[in-house]
Amino acid sequence: MQSHPDGVRDAWASHNPGLDISAMEVVALVKQVSSLFDLALEPLYEGAPLTGPEAELLIPLRHATEPAIARRLADNMGLSRAGVSKTLAKLEKRGHIERTPSPADRRAALVTITESGRAAIDALFPRQVEIETELLAGLGEDRTRVADALALLARVMEDGMARRLRGTGRDLGLGLSNIRATPSP
Repeated sequence: MQSHPDGVRDAWASHNPGLDISAMEVVALVKQVSSLFDLALEPLYEGAPLTGPEAELLIPLRHATEPAIARRLADNMGLSRAGVSKTLAKLEKRGHIERTPSPADRRAALVTITESGRAAIDALFPRQVEIETELLAGLGEDRTRVADALALLARVMEDGMARRLRGTGRDLGLGLSNIRATPSP
């Protein structure tokens, strides 16, 4: 897998001389990295008691000290509220979470992980982290620089989305503004 070859970028630039193709390389690399993680984790989830999306929701719930609000969970993770609701329904049906109406806002659901959910994520997540650590082992001393660059990319993209949505009445709904670059040593 590789990012767009120069020929692809050149062809688009030639076909559309006014088109700014400067983002193509970054976007292609981000997609490539995402695909590589998905490919590496695919065998872990084959036949596992959880799907990838289910695990992603249980990870922050595992050590939460109080119930999470489903809407905030979606927003903080940058996921659609509908998708999170559907995944939470599957987790609830299998006994991995409990949802109760919020006493402060009957429209909001409070989500807590159950012992079954803890056991499932405790069995799966450490293996996921091992795979991710193995994939990134080659970064060595560059790990901090890469993390800083990715944090910058996330902030720049979040700012760009906020500018695009300004005045539309739509909320970005992504809780990514807590992403910060690693402090320099």
